Amino acid sequence: MDARPDIPDPDAPDPDAPDPDAYVKSPCVRVCRVDPASRLCVGCWRSLDEIAGWGAMTPEQRQAVLAALPGRRRNRVSFLGR
Repeated sequence: MDARPDIPDPDAPDPDAPDPDAYVKSPCVRVCRVDPASRLCVGCWRSLDEIAGWGAMTPEQRQAVLAALPGRRRNRVSFLGR
């Protein structure tokens, strides 16, 4: 039986599906409290702009944010003013 061009093949890969290898998990730890001095979340150490924009970021942008987080955690004393 010939395939009909007007009916999509259910076994064909979805060209619009996100690449599972490119997925970058959010660093959110559900401790959502923003330090007013640094304007960083003290749970995940992202800025408000980074948190709000996470869903629209490319995997490369997300990786860049993740790469900055260890330094922010190390410097948390200065961020929190303690």
